[in-house]
Amino acid sequence: MPHSPSRTAGRAAVLGSPIAHSLSPVLHRAAYAELGLDGWTYDRYEVTEQGIPGFLAGLDDRWAGLSLTMPLKRAVLPLLDEVSGTAASVEAVNTVVFTEDGRRKGDNTDIPGMVAALAERGITRVETATVLGAGATASSALAALARICDGEVTAYVRGQERAREMRGWGERLGMRVRTDDWSRAAEGLRAPLVVATTPAGATDGLAHAVPAPGGTLFDVLYDPWPTPLAAAWNGAVVGGLDLLVHQAVLQVEQMTGCRPAPLAAMREAGEAELRARAG
Repeated sequence: MPHSPSRTAGRAAVLGSPIAHSLSPVLHRAAYAELGLDGWTYDRYEVTEQGIPGFLAGLDDRWAGLSLTMPLKRAVLPLLDEVSGTAASVEAVNTVVFTEDGRRKGDNTDIPGMVAALAERGITRVETATVLGAGATASSALAALARICDGEVTAYVRGQERAREMRGWGERLGMRVRTDDWSRAAEGLRAPLVVATTPAGATDGLAHAVPAPGGTLFDVLYDPWPTPLAAAWNGAVVGGLDLLVHQAVLQVEQMTGCRPAPLAAMREAGEAELRARAG
């Protein structure tokens, strides 16, 4: 049986810019319905880096937590009272929980969410891996790979500054990260695990270079789905909805105190919403 909620009613929301596309309200509301949390609400707010301090200052004690997307995952760090080791390892927070005494606790559920999404497909250890792209999602991908990858990770990026950043994350995470130019990204598709962390459209040009057979592709995008790369892939595919659901499960558990969160109901709600958006 699930643990009892930490409070009888609570408010939560996802913040970011842009935010209208976010599936988080669908997932969290599905969890509340399944758990019988009638007094709980979950909304979305368009909030920029400049607006996040004022938004946090205006919250009252009804608020239980926040989900954060870009560009707020790093901007929120100086506004928190406590940051988990997981979030500190990549300097990115996607979850804020408000304690009963008013403290703001930051965590990163993307990292364990990635690990859980891969484990659900039977991927618990790999010898090597490829990361396509750089940035906050790529650093979270490296942190997830640090838990399951025994060998070297190659990151394909645009520009020397991004390459230095990715190698720096590797050093911080205690893993071997090699960088290469994006123009040679097709070579990285032969790795046993390929994690695509780029915005929509960035990997479309790689679809023609998919190896046969391929390893596992983890593409963090979910709308539109499948991406051209995922559609062309000749192997197992883990999608962005898998990541979104697994990281949201952890958020629901932290914000409400109810464990376990209803993974199946949340995924079903997400799939239904994406089908509706597709027409």
